[in-house]
Amino acid sequence: MLQDTRAIRFYQRLTDALVELRQRGYSLDELRLYLDGYLAALRHGSELEPYLVHRLEEETVRFMYDPANLTGVS
Repeated sequence: MLQDTRAIRFYQRLTDALVELRQRGYSLDELRLYLDGYLAALRHGSELEPYLVHRLEEETVRFMYDPANLTGVS
């Protein structure tokens, strides 16, 4: 569970973007590429501590592969 307010804001932005991209018809593989790029930018920009980026990745991947979140979205 994320507790850092900045990490939570990034999580919300990421999950909103993933839902929007899925609605536009992007596949899970393409969403994973988007996530990887987003996380790389956070790492290189030093926006969050490395352990928070790792935790953010874990939580977002869990969100992505939970059938209730993205299935049923066209």
